[in-house]
Amino acid sequence: MVPRNAKIAVAVLVVLAVMVGASFFVVSETQQVVITQFGRPVGEPITDAGLHLKIPFVQTANFFEKRIMKWDGRPDQIATRDKKYIWVDTTARWQIKDPLLFLMRVGTIPTANSRLDGIIDSVVRDHVSNNDLVELVRSEGWEEARKEEAKEKLAEAPLAETHLLGPGFEPPTEQSDRLVKGREEITREMVADASRLIPEFGMQLLDIRITRINYVESVQQKVFDRMISERKRIAAQYRSEGEGERAAILGQMERELAKLTSEAYKKSQETRGIADAEATRIYADAYGRDTEFFSLYKTFDLYRNIGKNSFFLLGTDSDFFKYLKGSGVSPRK
Repeated sequence: MVPRNAKIAVAVLVVLAVMVGASFFVVSETQQVVITQFGRPVGEPITDAGLHLKIPFVQTANFFEKRIMKWDGRPDQIATRDKKYIWVDTTARWQIKDPLLFLMRVGTIPTANSRLDGIIDSVVRDHVSNNDLVELVRSEGWEEARKEEAKEKLAEAPLAETHLLGPGFEPPTEQSDRLVKGREEITREMVADASRLIPEFGMQLLDIRITRINYVESVQQKVFDRMISERKRIAAQYRSEGEGERAAILGQMERELAKLTSEAYKKSQETRGIADAEATRIYADAYGRDTEFFSLYKTFDLYRNIGKNSFFLLGTDSDFFKYLKGSGVSPRK
């Protein structure tokens, strides 16, 4: 049987262990603590990491994040200054700057996110509706960057080309929309406007970024249709230019082919004429040596080429049969 004094000692030790465990708490490098006593803050916030002491069962340690936290807004449909209806999705980064004020004014992280929803969403809506779409999607400073790039290319060009261009030459720049603002400047203005409302809740707003901008579905379909029609127009233009180039090439080919054919035909006719003249000269020279033989040869050649179904009505005294007369062969009648 355990003595009564031992039981009391064990109970006292357990109570002391519980009280010691409830008196100490550990603060990590990523946390900050506000001590409250019966719900009211006591002392200054604890921001140093390490082991700290509090009154057990009377005081409570409220832990808050010291790190930068993320806020993601819900996509919202907003009309820009130039009446373009778009979906805007934003995100922000914030942190608890004054944990004591944060505990008194906000209390929890979900409540802080709901406060940020109202503040940042209204600021984003105001700035989107006060600017054109081109200013929301593009950054400023492109014109100056293009001028600097053109000057660098001009400096790298040969000295002779620079003299040819003349001392007053200004490098050409592409025509673009002149931006009054750009996305970077607009987001900086958003941060500045929202930051004026955040400190009263013990928070600090570090940055706001537009993560996505897109047209609403009705406008998006019209944009796609316009893009398709524009691509079709460009394709038709290229196709028309290709057909014109094809017609020009075919016309040039036909002209060159006709020219080559004409020159070849002319050459062949000249060659044939020369050959015929040479043949006629040879025949005339050959037959001129014996005219009687030439007459006999031509007459026999005529006999050979007469068709079988040909009929002639000739007299017996015709010169056609002069070489047959006296040969013992009677001509057909």
